[in-house]
Amino acid sequence: MYAYFRGRVVSVLPEEAVLEVSGIAYRFLISGGTARTLPAAGGEAVLYTHLSVREDALQLYGFSSEEEKQLFRLLLLVSGVGPKLALAVLSALPVGEVHEAILSNAPDRLFGVTGVGRKTAARIILELRDRILKLSPGAAASVPAGVQAAGTRDDATSALVTLGFSKAAAEAAVSTELRSNPDGSVEEILKSALGAMHNR
Repeated sequence: MYAYFRGRVVSVLPEEAVLEVSGIAYRFLISGGTARTLPAAGGEAVLYTHLSVREDALQLYGFSSEEEKQLFRLLLLVSGVGPKLALAVLSALPVGEVHEAILSNAPDRLFGVTGVGRKTAARIILELRDRILKLSPGAAASVPAGVQAAGTRDDATSALVTLGFSKAAAEAAVSTELRSNPDGSVEEILKSALGAMHNR
């Protein structure tokens, strides 16, 4: 509904900012990263906006860049991640570092962010890796091929184990599919491995 707001900064706190636009003051929830980029009260700023609509409230979220807003929206797609947790991730790490952690299959870099446990970190990587690669195809070039393959293998194996297959069977099925399709995405490898295991 809203792409961005440009106006005068009224106040900035670690987790919220107030921006006056054409005589109307709007309150935004923001990440620590955005808070650090905003000028002091009286300065002009632009906040890229996400509007959250709930039965009992409308809430504006503001971001210093389109990339941060885009990552926030992607994080909301992960099961178990809500706006508060998504902002916590963006407050703890720059957008580029979150992308790198996901593409490099490095959950330990996300684990430790307030509210992010090991399972949540693994889910973020599993559910967002392919989406980020599709949004930024060039990002794949910055991740060594061996790391990409290892990340795909680990993510697909973890998904199969979550579905109830033994780790040994999952690893064997994923390895077989990766040999025939070494550049396959997690989704592709997972789908073909599932098909192969069900046909045994």
